[in-house]
Amino acid sequence: MIRRDCEQTIHTLLRGFPIVTLTGPRQSGKTTLAKAVFAGRPYLSLEDPDVRQFALEDPRGFLDRFPDGGVLDEVQRCPALFSYLQTRVDDDGRMGLFLLTGSQQFGLLAGITQSLAGRSAFMELLPFSLSELGRAGRLAPDLDRQMLVGGYPPLHDRDVAASTWFAAYVTAYIERDVRQQIKVQDLETFQRFVRLCAGRCGQLLNLSALATECGITHNTAKAWISVLEASYLVFPLRPHHANFNKRLVKTPKLYFYDVGLAAWLLGIRTVEQLAMHPLRGSLFESFIIAELVKARFNQAESHGLYFWRDSSGNEVDVIVECGDRLMPIEIKSGKTVNREFFGGLERWLSLAGTTAVDPTLIYAGDDGQRRGTMRVVGWRDCASVLPPAQ
Repeated sequence: MIRRDCEQTIHTLLRGFPIVTLTGPRQSGKTTLAKAVFAGRPYLSLEDPDVRQFALEDPRGFLDRFPDGGVLDEVQRCPALFSYLQTRVDDDGRMGLFLLTGSQQFGLLAGITQSLAGRSAFMELLPFSLSELGRAGRLAPDLDRQMLVGGYPPLHDRDVAASTWFAAYVTAYIERDVRQQIKVQDLETFQRFVRLCAGRCGQLLNLSALATECGITHNTAKAWISVLEASYLVFPLRPHHANFNKRLVKTPKLYFYDVGLAAWLLGIRTVEQLAMHPLRGSLFESFIIAELVKARFNQAESHGLYFWRDSSGNEVDVIVECGDRLMPIEIKSGKTVNREFFGGLERWLSLAGTTAVDPTLIYAGDDGQRRGTMRVVGWRDCASVLPPAQ
């Protein structure tokens, strides 16, 4: 098993909460991690029809099978169980009784808000980070190969081609989750919508243009984006509010949590195709920002990342709030640092003044260095640039 960066965080949370809820995309390793953290305690999956039926028909008898707690997998499949869990942990009084896992954010959040507020900590587990793969010796030998395969655990512990696995993943999980959440009359149209989203990776999210190109209504596009967010496939990066007397863009940008999946959706199957693809820069940007998000999630924190862009097109890829200071991060897909890489940072620094701290460039090369006041970091070490969450 590849050790996860968040494992120690989960143990810490279990000392202060009777329940820890682990969520994230399907196949991100939630079940494996939960079993490792609660090794020796009972495990049941509510995906199994007979187990789910038992929980629905006799919830008290079902929970009696866990006198000292345990792992309940895919708990969103039985939301009625949350109220009985509340009574159980309140009567027991011990911390660290249950680990709950689930893949569908909406179902879990609704149940916890209604029944388990204050009793459960939340942890979001994404596919493997670069640090996790590097520590296990599973990191690809070069950047483009790493981007092509992404971080989903099955691609690092099975003998399966990435293109074959992604095809099965989209069919078995994305389409099934969609059917559980919304009524899609034309599944082919939804598949096209997901691919169009991949084509807009790293761009401002224009729902009207996306809907028009896909042949659906604006409200449908909005609903489908929400489903992709709830399934942990895409996420919005919102603009930072500091305007420095400039008119700011107010639209979020769209990114994928896993760059391998985004590349597959774009029809990229080989390293050679990726190297020459016009969206390689956008995919690299998504790859790095997702790594920064993973680093924050592994501390059980919201990611707290933004971008900055004014109406004239001046932009910084990532803004990190550090108390009352702001840390700008620029992301460049070139492997050789050149003077032009720093233009966006320099323009922003001239506006930010004393509010700025640790301006950083993350690039596709390997070597870290300093260029005046600028810190330069290679892609493998990108997550190390983040300060501790506030």
